[in-house]
Amino acid sequence: MTDSFRIDRVLGDRPFAEVGDPVLAVHDVSRGLLAVAGAYVPVAGIHEFGRTAPVGVYGTGDLVCRALLQAYHPVHAMAFHPGLPLLAVGTGDYDGGYFFEGELLLLDLETGGATSLITHGLGRQVLGLEWISDQELRVLMAPPDDWQDEDAWSEGHVAVVHRPDWRAVPAQSVTHDDLSGPRVAAPRSDRREDARRAVSGLSADWDPRRNVRAVEELSDGRIVATLDGVQLESWLPSGRRQWIVRDDDGGGRDMVVAADERSAWVGLIRLPWEDRAQAVVRLALQDGSQLDLLTPAGAVSLVRCADGLPALAPAGQNGERSRLRIRRGSRIYFLEAVSTEGRRRPGRGEAWLAAADPGGTPAAERPREPRAAEVDLVSLYSGEPGETHFAGPGVQTADGDLIHAGTVHHGHGLQPGGSFVVRRTVTVEEPTWVFRTDRTATDLDHDTESVYVTYDDGEVVELGLRDGKVRRRQHLAVAGVAVVATALTVTGPGRLLIGTSDGRLLDCSTV
Repeated sequence: MTDSFRIDRVLGDRPFAEVGDPVLAVHDVSRGLLAVAGAYVPVAGIHEFGRTAPVGVYGTGDLVCRALLQAYHPVHAMAFHPGLPLLAVGTGDYDGGYFFEGELLLLDLETGGATSLITHGLGRQVLGLEWISDQELRVLMAPPDDWQDEDAWSEGHVAVVHRPDWRAVPAQSVTHDDLSGPRVAAPRSDRREDARRAVSGLSADWDPRRNVRAVEELSDGRIVATLDGVQLESWLPSGRRQWIVRDDDGGGRDMVVAADERSAWVGLIRLPWEDRAQAVVRLALQDGSQLDLLTPAGAVSLVRCADGLPALAPAGQNGERSRLRIRRGSRIYFLEAVSTEGRRRPGRGEAWLAAADPGGTPAAERPREPRAAEVDLVSLYSGEPGETHFAGPGVQTADGDLIHAGTVHHGHGLQPGGSFVVRRTVTVEEPTWVFRTDRTATDLDHDTESVYVTYDDGEVVELGLRDGKVRRRQHLAVAGVAVVATALTVTGPGRLLIGTSDGRLLDCSTV
């Protein structure tokens, strides 16, 4: 057994792929570089892949990405150091209560490492940056908060931070005193159009693709995928895109291809705050035309059952945390919160693994949604006493076991070891094996020997199907730049099809 995954082919590649939709661009003419910040997108309002704002630094001659940073807040300012291979990046946003929080970051263009400089835990929202000299950086910041301060949204503070060698500045070393300065006007300007013109001037082929959510290979070699802003798209074996169905309202999420491969059902994304029902559409795989539409009773996951037919699994009322999605299940599995009132079940509000029979026929054309009377409570969802488990992606094995990922609920966020993959017999709460790590799983699938799991930090882990032991693990990179896998399908022995957060489709093999 070797220890690497090989990327054999990349679909959806294009200039500036790493940053998606550009919102800010800054040139360094002397060095032939362009820094581009991408939009801070909370995954179409849904947090299963986390939230970051990418910053890529590109050569203006070859458009190769030289360095990539993932910021935790929207990016408002960038400035190349006049002499050193450094890019200062200012980020931040309003926390919804009182505070304007953010970071002052230094991206080293040679090492690719980034350093967060502000000492205070919340930081400051940085609105503007300008290098006055090799040793002095002018920083424009929003006020710390807007408590009884109506002008906090249009004014800020300016300070000049001095360091003799900016490449040697330690993390969290810029103090409150360093950032003290007079109050000045600080308009929040939108430079999105300028950024788009900057990247378009270098290449007309850029495309703000984001977050592939499902990907499948057809028997004729075509590849179909759903992603943010796209209900469904089809790629020919030649690597050319055949057609695309765009969707400004959100895009596609789950997908089930019909057995005859003439059509596919796609569950569409609908933002949690929108007062309208989720839609599920059927699209022709010849040209993407819509053949059918249905509106489920509530939020659902569209899943392929073991018989190949589509079904709608209730997704619960707790967003991604309750959306258990089991592919190839002999039944429709989902998570259900159970109250003891009127029921002989222990524990008020406990989460149970629930199941319903698909009830379809081979001729069925529409996904079936189970009725409440057909639902069985199979077992408690969490097999660990005292732990509350959130849901995630999963599959059913040929012998009927479930393998699924999830996280442990904790009021302070994901803790070390709080992400898990388990194999369990359906009716037994205690798992056969458990694999724990510190990052959230984005997708998983299996073949006859292994389980493949993708994580939100870009790592792909192969586990033994029977024992859950690590066989190999690797962080994915395209052209030397890290990528994050958001969708995974096993297409054959040793063959993986992976969709990424930057909208690329990776045809991979285990070598």
